[in-house]
Amino acid sequence: MYYTYILKSVNYSKTYTGITNNLTRRLNQHNNGYQFYTRKYKPWVMIHSEILGNRIEARKREKYFKSCAGRKWIKKSFFPN
Repeated sequence: MYYTYILKSVNYSKTYTGITNNLTRRLNQHNNGYQFYTRKYKPWVMIHSEILGNRIEARKREKYFKSCAGRKWIKKSFFPN
């Protein structure tokens, strides 16, 4: 089982999308500075996650969220202003 997730920085107007097989561990990695991009904008909160059957499906969903249409969906769903 894999997850696609979206994080939001608490202090900055940044989001991050990724995939993992362990949501708790992955969020801790982001908040503890183990990832290059996310360490600059920590702390992070998870605003969305989806369970997918395998890594390939999770990667497809991640690519959608990173596409123009996916970014628009994220903005409309979580940042309505």
